[in-house]
Amino acid sequence: MNPILLLDYAGVAVFAATGALAASRKQLDIIGFLFLASVTGIGGGTFRDLILAVPVFWVINPDYVAICALVAVGVFFTAHRVESRYKLLLWLDAFGLAAFSVMGAAKGLIVTGSAPVAVVMGMLTATFGGILRDMLAGEPSVLLKPEIYVTAALAGATTFTVLDIAGVPTLASAVVAFVTAFAVRGGALKFGWSFPAYKSRPGRRPEDIP
Repeated sequence: MNPILLLDYAGVAVFAATGALAASRKQLDIIGFLFLASVTGIGGGTFRDLILAVPVFWVINPDYVAICALVAVGVFFTAHRVESRYKLLLWLDAFGLAAFSVMGAAKGLIVTGSAPVAVVMGMLTATFGGILRDMLAGEPSVLLKPEIYVTAALAGATTFTVLDIAGVPTLASAVVAFVTAFAVRGGALKFGWSFPAYKSRPGRRPEDIP
């Protein structure tokens, strides 16, 4: 099987697992597990394909839906064995983000041939499923946490796009980009990497700002 397709399957499976873990934290039933796993696993790719105006990937290949369902059922029966489900969710999310930043950028390049579009598609594919998961599960959004998140997706998508355009073999480009994105997000989780937050200037009330 194509290693790039395997990475895509792995990304869907891991993101689906984060959706199912979110369902376990909310103590939902099996249908809730299936729903959150599917939305998280295929949500980002669906959004990407709709923007690119191409057939939605899981409609063409229903294996992706089956993967989400299998993962949801597996997590439903095993989540209680995990000591810290939220910590596991964050690390699995980092893996999925890294994988999808590569796959989104690759599809953006294939469809449009545009480097900027490829980078944006990588970022959207990598982050949209997690955003939907957190909104539907009532979890604190990963975007509102201080640690670097979108930047990791940007790093992965940009790395793949630059290497692919430079003529580096696709598999090598994908591996380097995946490692880059995962390292950035993993470092943020491990060491708390973040950018300086915005602070209002002293003496000004928010309502006074034009």
